[in-house]
Amino acid sequence: MSAVRVALVADTHGYLDPRIAALVTHCDSALHAGDIGNAHVLAQLQPRGGRVYAVLGNNDVARKWPEDQRELLLSIPWEAHVALPGGELVLVHGHRLPAARRHERLRARYPHARAICYGHSHVLADDREARPWVLNPGAAGRVRTAGGPSCLVLTASADGWQLEQHRFVLRSPRRRALEPAAERARRRAPAVNQ
Repeated sequence: MSAVRVALVADTHGYLDPRIAALVTHCDSALHAGDIGNAHVLAQLQPRGGRVYAVLGNNDVARKWPEDQRELLLSIPWEAHVALPGGELVLVHGHRLPAARRHERLRARYPHARAICYGHSHVLADDREARPWVLNPGAAGRVRTAGGPSCLVLTASADGWQLEQHRFVLRSPRRRALEPAAERARRRAPAVNQ
């Protein structure tokens, strides 16, 4: 099996940042570590390989999801084990473990995994000090993004695993409104050093 690129996202709470959605299209699969928010978020995850894995988060409950999407909600597991070249990645939300010593407890619970991906904290974490790796992609939406929406991209092969961190600048509504005019001005400006 050749190398695969896997997008790791979490904590969208009903909104997936479009820059992260675009990044996912360059991956073979996408994994969502919970607090999804609605089916629209999962539909926006369009990896080139078409495979999306997701687990429930503490906010993925029937009363918070649109009524017509509750059947999908009931089909999403609390935990997923994903076979990748070079090992297994365990996907959980992580809310059932206290923050203190969470990484240590995840490693003890899933010692067979090559990596564990969790969400819940909204804080990007890249703990590769020991095996299994413990990873949190941070929040890929607009709620509590701690510096801007973020995600991780894992490249997995039988020869090894590599990890990329992606964090995007948080856009304010005012800035978004000004961007089209700024983009038009850039297109009209003469090219420099080309």
